[in-house]
Amino acid sequence: LPLLSLLSLLSPRGSAASSCPSGCVCASNLLSCSRANLSTVPSPLPRFCSVLDLSHNNVSRLRGDWAPARLPHLHTLLLSHNGLAFVSTEAFGHVPRLRHLDLSSNRLRALDENLFSALGELEVLLLYNNEISTVDRTAFEDLARLRKLYLGRNRIARFPLELLREGSRLPQLALLDLSANRLRSVPSTELQALPAWLRDRLYLHDNPLACDCPLYQLLARGHRRHLSAVVDFQEELRCFPQGAATAVTVLGAAGKRLLNCSEAKEAVLEAHLGDSVTLGCDSRWQGVRSRHWVTPAGDKVAAGDSGGNGSVALLANGSLELRELRAEDAGTYACWVSGPAANETLYVELLVHNFTLHGPHDTLNTAYTTLVGCILSVVLVLIYLYLTPCRCCCCRGGAEKAAGPRDDSINSSVLSTTPNHGEHGGGRVPEGQAGGPGQNGRFKGGGTPPLPPRQGPKAQRKVSDPDSVSSVFSDTPIVV
Repeated sequence: LPLLSLLSLLSPRGSAASSCPSGCVCASNLLSCSRANLSTVPSPLPRFCSVLDLSHNNVSRLRGDWAPARLPHLHTLLLSHNGLAFVSTEAFGHVPRLRHLDLSSNRLRALDENLFSALGELEVLLLYNNEISTVDRTAFEDLARLRKLYLGRNRIARFPLELLREGSRLPQLALLDLSANRLRSVPSTELQALPAWLRDRLYLHDNPLACDCPLYQLLARGHRRHLSAVVDFQEELRCFPQGAATAVTVLGAAGKRLLNCSEAKEAVLEAHLGDSVTLGCDSRWQGVRSRHWVTPAGDKVAAGDSGGNGSVALLANGSLELRELRAEDAGTYACWVSGPAANETLYVELLVHNFTLHGPHDTLNTAYTTLVGCILSVVLVLIYLYLTPCRCCCCRGGAEKAAGPRDDSINSSVLSTTPNHGEHGGGRVPEGQAGGPGQNGRFKGGGTPPLPPRQGPKAQRKVSDPDSVSSVFSDTPIVV
């Protein structure tokens, strides 16, 4: 009998029964105080407790001393449906091993600074169905293992992008629920850059979003990729057109018909000859076992393989690197992924422009160069026609001088055989002479009509020979 009594005192069942709070149910390492009409957390709590259920009570404030002793084994704490309106920043100092925390369906209005920083091992945090409108930027600091965060059915009006950007604050976050809040816009471009495995668990439905093309592109790509956050809630993904009071579905009425948005392509990459590019394999699966690529030519590129004289290589993260692009490298590349639950095939279309981006001959493109050449040609012709300097046939001075014999003509040229119209002392050429002296000692048959006598102070003007055919472009002598 003494031995049996000693064993009963040392057994876990006996210790649990002796330390189980009044009104609660203890089962092994589980402690359930649900629907016990509690206004405070019962005390003392057994140290062996690993799951504590305090849901559906009236615990409106969670102070820092709710657990006076350290609970090293507690990994699940359920506090939903309590009317909880205040949580101390020191409330979780005694439960550092907590992995699952349920604070849903309460009256929390703000998440204060460093509220959950003591929970370094927390993986699931439920905060849905509260009155949260303010989220401090440091509220989720040091939650390096947090995988699922539920913030749906609150009053959040600004998208907490800092939770996702660069993966530095919550590096293992795989699910973010922001549904049924007051979001009017989301950073669509930055969300599109997130890995597909996170976009597959980013819930944005039942928000009063404004309709725009970036939002449509984001959801259309998700629908094409069969992301569950889009496919399962496409009817609840609604937006308000500008000036409208009624919401429409983003993928339906707010798509091409209403917004006139361009087609949402899955992955299109543009490059130029000689560039080096990296094609990402944006899979929905984490923990991918293997990947390989298939080029447009049908060649398979796996880990350790290289093709095209070393110009193609598969990187450690599954991306495909292409160096020194050629025109024949353009086309559709396929990434084959073997995931933990299923396989997936991703397609990336590569467009290679048939010119280098930074080559010296690309300062002006061909069309622009042609246009400039045409304009310069026209300008040169106009300059030649209208701005060519010419010799003056008349000279004006202080005193007028009589016109002397002239050996030049405005119609003559060094390239023409047309003689100058000579004059002998202002008289006419003798009739018996075959012609007057001309250019280069040549003579022209036939006389030249006499010049009219000078009248007044002005000098006589030359008269062009109607029989002369001269041109500045002629270089062949013509003898008449």
